Formats: sequence, structure tokens, C-alpha cells
Amino acid sequence: MISQKARYALRAMLKLAEAGATEQILTGDLAASADVPRKFLEQILLQLKRDGLVASARGRAGGYRLARPARTISFAEILRAIDGPLALAPCASRTAFQRCKDCRDVETCAIRHALLDVRDATATILEGRMLGDSAA
Repeated sequence: MISQKARYALRAMLKLAEAGATEQILTGDLAASADVPRKFLEQILLQLKRDGLVASARGRAGGYRLARPARTISFAEILRAIDGPLALAPCASRTAFQRCKDCRDVETCAIRHALLDVRDATATILEGRMLGDSAA
């Protein structure tokens, strides 16, 4: 299940995609249009900026915009930036693998194999869904 923070991030990124590649949106305006609490959005935007998904500018004409074209930013990238790996358990993660503490044999674990299938299916869908395809 994705977090509320990730839902807010997706909504804000969709609003930025609708605005276009060059238009800067002020944090307050983005918070209002995406229906996200402003203080929470500020934290989210900082995370997205660190991951290279948004860019910011200060000053009178400042604000936030997408760092890349919307057609090149996947839902998976946004979710990973906010919530971390897509896998339901660390042992099923491709990017942050950790063996479960109670695992006897990671290679033959039936639970892990099922979770790998879920992770792969989820990643395929979310990596194939681009902001540009979903923005109004």
C-alpha cells in the first residue's frame, strides 16, 4: 500500500505536468490545486528535488517545475522517491534487498518467490505509466 505522502506526491507531480515543462508554480498555488497541505508539500517537493524529479527557482518568478519532460517520469520513480522500494518485503526488493531475519533459505522461500512476482508485476505497470500519459 502506498503512503498518503506518496499520493500527495503523485497529485502534485500531475499538476506540474499539466502546467508544462517551463511554467514555474508557487508552492502555495501547487498545494491548493493538488489539495495537499502546504507544509507537507514542501517536504515532499524537497525529496522530489533531491531525486531529480522537480527543479525549483527562487525569487519573484520562482516556484517548482518538472526537472524532465512529463513523458519521461514514471509513477514508479515518484513512488520510489517518496516510499522507497516497490517490493512488499525487503527480500523481494531489486534495489534494497535484505534477507528476512527468520529466513532459512532465501533461494527456496516460497513466500519470497510470490512477493517477487508481485513486485515484478507492480513495477511493470508503474514503470510503464508516465506522468505525461496521465496528466489532463
